[in-house]
Amino acid sequence: MRVLGADESLRALLARQLLLERADLTVPRALRRLCGLQTQHAPSGYLGLYARLAEFDRADLTAMLHDGRVVQAWAMRSTIHMLARRDHGPFTAAVRTQQRAGWLRMHRDVTDADMAAAARAVREFLADGPRRQAEITAELAARGLPPGTFPGVQHWIGLVRVPPAGTWETPRAHVYGLVDTRGGPVSPDPETGSGEAQVELTRRYLSAFGPASAPDVARFAGWPVGVARTALGELTLRRFSAEDGTELVDLPRAPLPDPRTPAPVRFLGPFDAVLLLGHAARARILPAEHRHHVFATTKPRSAPTFLVDGRVAGTWTYRDGCVAVEPFAELTGDDRRAVDEEAERLTAWHAS
Repeated sequence: MRVLGADESLRALLARQLLLERADLTVPRALRRLCGLQTQHAPSGYLGLYARLAEFDRADLTAMLHDGRVVQAWAMRSTIHMLARRDHGPFTAAVRTQQRAGWLRMHRDVTDADMAAAARAVREFLADGPRRQAEITAELAARGLPPGTFPGVQHWIGLVRVPPAGTWETPRAHVYGLVDTRGGPVSPDPETGSGEAQVELTRRYLSAFGPASAPDVARFAGWPVGVARTALGELTLRRFSAEDGTELVDLPRAPLPDPRTPAPVRFLGPFDAVLLLGHAARARILPAEHRHHVFATTKPRSAPTFLVDGRVAGTWTYRDGCVAVEPFAELTGDDRRAVDEEAERLTAWHAS
């Protein structure tokens, strides 16, 4: 069995995440290729697309959030994702059964009946249009439902963040509405068709982040590993071995670039999923000795980062109208020039 080293895994990850070469794709098509973008902080989605697309205008994504071509909602791992609209239904169907069970395990003060009642109440309350989170929680309390049901109700009903909340200009995603059904079906009920949706999410994860192990798939989706193994069993796969002997699987024709393929400098925003989970650890995209500079419990969000030769080489901030970089170690020669040039381009994009 072919052994994939960290450099091979890294180039595969970068290629599939559109970080070896900016792609000429529309925003929805890019989001489908990427298996969505994690966006606890809404500007992360804009920065993620800027890093990956040859032509990207912030106003285009904001317009698509307004007209529903792109949605923001809880999805994999119960985290907020920007998704192409057509992916929202299958992706949420794929994870809801496990998310509901996990919510009830963690919140022993509520029952499945409580959550179903809260879902009905929210559906009725939002029938006439979106509302702020504070209004929704007040309505649930007025109906005598247990405190704290609102966050979890997103596992029982299709809710999306409604702009202008959750955009570049207004990052706080605190306005909610029902899924717009005019452009296609709403999320299917997890009891009907979830198996098919799980296979589709597994296939899409491999396409965007593979090769991967079954535990990698499970961590990405928020499933027990047995669910991931069952879904993988429905796919035609090729198999590899990681350096530690872990079995890796992949789609038959997914790209595996030469590990010597040049990787250009790229600037990433907070919470970019390319730095998270098993695929990131295997590719060693974030050197372990620098992880504390990016992720810390004292920070409300992860630090924005920049890549040199495909790996995180420092953090950056935008302040006083300029992108300022903080390398983990001194950059010399071509690397320094490439970082400075990309920082200048990002500064101009911020100011545009």
